[in-house]
Amino acid sequence: MAHNGTHKSDRRRFLKTGALAAAGSTLLGSPLAEATAPATKSIDVGPAGVPLRPFGKTGHKLPVLGMGGSAFVRIFNAAYGVPLLSFDERVAMVRKGYDGGIRYFDTARVYGESERIVGTALKDVRENCYIATKCHVADPKRTRETVEKSLDELGMDYVDCVQVHSPAIEAVGSDGAMKIHAELVKLRDEKLLRFIGLTTHVAFETVHKMIETDGFDQVLLAYGYMRRGMDTMLSNTNVEHRNLCMNAAHERGMAIVAMKIMGANMLSHNSKNMVADYDEARRKKLPGAAIRWVLQDPRVSMLNVGVSLPSDVEQNLATVRGDTTFTPADRELLADYATELYEAAPVKAMKIT
Repeated sequence: MAHNGTHKSDRRRFLKTGALAAAGSTLLGSPLAEATAPATKSIDVGPAGVPLRPFGKTGHKLPVLGMGGSAFVRIFNAAYGVPLLSFDERVAMVRKGYDGGIRYFDTARVYGESERIVGTALKDVRENCYIATKCHVADPKRTRETVEKSLDELGMDYVDCVQVHSPAIEAVGSDGAMKIHAELVKLRDEKLLRFIGLTTHVAFETVHKMIETDGFDQVLLAYGYMRRGMDTMLSNTNVEHRNLCMNAAHERGMAIVAMKIMGANMLSHNSKNMVADYDEARRKKLPGAAIRWVLQDPRVSMLNVGVSLPSDVEQNLATVRGDTTFTPADRELLADYATELYEAAPVKAMKIT
């Protein structure tokens, strides 16, 4: 893929500071990184031994591992490098997560059958769960329509949180997105939802402005060792804007939910398509190291990790129930893999934003 001179310069800066320094980059400049011990060292545990963290100003304390609903749907399946399970098998996988101690389930109106799968799996235990979905429409007048459709697909009378989805924020900017927020406030007053959030993979500067309005309870951010946005890689500048988002949200008592823990499967199933000849024994250790990297940041309230197979659920639960200390071996492994990953053709073809 051909790039102009500016893109090449950006990539050189990205690789220089990203591949080998990524393990500490998003903690730089944050006094919390050294002043506060990671919350996972607490003996405070929830269902099935999963550690708990306070979920911002919502008043909840939730198991730190959540389940993302985009990695087991038809529309995104090709990107995850595994076969798509049947509807019933995916329902069973979500229920397996619940039975294993997960209580936070994230889905979205644009994730196809995801809401229906989540709702079917959890209908008899709904009151024990925190369900978050997303409003992707750019036109505020359609907010009620899409929220009511989500409730219908989920089979629920309310959701715990509706988040202004990144595609809407990118389409209409902060001023337009705040008009969607105003409509969500009305629906909250009608008790169709309890909390209001916002999400982004890449629009961190815009989301920072929205956080500063003090109108939100939680924020979902792309925040993993690999600098993955949606279908892009994040520039150093955008990483700095992301850190501003995290600090501003933390200062306001918002719950901070991290997504893209696996870099959209760069560190999981799809790693074989990214770096085909990487040592298999080391490859299997990547997901656990990636989870522990995020858990070392005490600002993070929840890890929203997408799953495609029941074994993903088992592996993630085993990681958070175990010793979650981010070790020198973890750091070396991720840095070693990142050095090869950032030179791989699929990553070089990605735009840097």
